[in-house]
Amino acid sequence: MATAEHPLSEYDPTSVPSGAGRRFALVVSEWNREITEALRQGARKTLLGHGVQETDLMEAWVPGSFELAAGAQMILGSRELHGVICLGSIVRGETPHFDHVCQATARGIMDVGLKHGVPVIFGVLTDDNMEQARDRSGGRHGNKGVDCAVAVLKMAELWSSLKA
Repeated sequence: MATAEHPLSEYDPTSVPSGAGRRFALVVSEWNREITEALRQGARKTLLGHGVQETDLMEAWVPGSFELAAGAQMILGSRELHGVICLGSIVRGETPHFDHVCQATARGIMDVGLKHGVPVIFGVLTDDNMEQARDRSGGRHGNKGVDCAVAVLKMAELWSSLKA
């Protein structure tokens, strides 16, 4: 959870393995694009900053967070990658729709990662309002996209070390 004591963008760069020679994908929701674009930029900058080459970073946009799992599944079915980051923003509304979409999105992303044996990172903000989403996509709590990029680099390293 992002708090003033645990900003999403703060990490020890020396604890993050290099992404050089590894291929990753960002799957990004078009819904709440102001938020998801900020998440995408944070993840992208962090991956490139840790050695991932521009040519080894694929991006795909899907209509909403619910479609993130299907997008990740399609990409992993078409190419060999070291990890995928799914980025989305679900903001609570006045109906139970929020709860259903959040649960299905989380489960779908987890299932894709388990099915393919590749790190698939859950970078979906599930907030009560847009202010909270802004705070976690580059605002006062940092950027969840940065946090997800660090996670995918660490998980890709773990995956590679276990395969060796």
